[in-house]
Amino acid sequence: MHSQGPPRFIPRRAFCWGIPACHFQPAAQTRGVKVLVTAGPTREPIDPVRFLTNRSSGKMGYTLAGAFVHEGHSVMLVSGPTDLDVPENVDYIPVETAAEMHDVVSRYIGKMDIAVFAAAVADYTPATIEPQKIKKSGDTLTLHLVRTADILGSAREKFGFTGTLVGFAAETENLEANAREKLVRKHCDLVIANDVSQPGIGFDSDHNQVLLVYPDRTESLPLASKHELSLQLVDAIVALKKLMVES
Repeated sequence: MHSQGPPRFIPRRAFCWGIPACHFQPAAQTRGVKVLVTAGPTREPIDPVRFLTNRSSGKMGYTLAGAFVHEGHSVMLVSGPTDLDVPENVDYIPVETAAEMHDVVSRYIGKMDIAVFAAAVADYTPATIEPQKIKKSGDTLTLHLVRTADILGSAREKFGFTGTLVGFAAETENLEANAREKLVRKHCDLVIANDVSQPGIGFDSDHNQVLLVYPDRTESLPLASKHELSLQLVDAIVALKKLMVES
């Protein structure tokens, strides 16, 4: 397991998240807001060598973190295991399990103006972790799974977050209806939904196509690279925050 502690910069090579040759000047930090972004999958251990996980690559969350920084905002990235380089000037906290992500988010979300939950957090985790590797025996193996804590669903009432709350919905059917149900049930201001059953978008891909599901409307963003899309999403999220403040 990764040890938990205060956010820290991870010294890795420059990661330009799709900006050609990185020839840009970051926007002035003085006008920015504080943003929490979760990304990647979680790993739920079964025994010392096995775990349950999902197909999330973390690319969308990482490109969003980089885009927020590019636009002059302060970003804390809380990420499950990925092979990605951390964007420059992002405070980064690595986690492994859903429980670890829940604990880190609960600790820091109160300091944020915007929270974007792009991580694909496991819904279930093994009830017990075997201390030794499970040996192959018999034709079947039964695992007892229990629900993990609902991080996005805890943001409002449990964590007391009052800022702009953005969730993601990766669906395989009824995209808008399922995203809108999530928006209401988890008290989000915006849910960004994509159909992961479609080839070429979503998990593992460098491209995505999403719906922006607001309480009063739905907007569609066309197919684009996740780098291009991240800049559009940052504009939409910051505009939403500004509108909420003004109203």
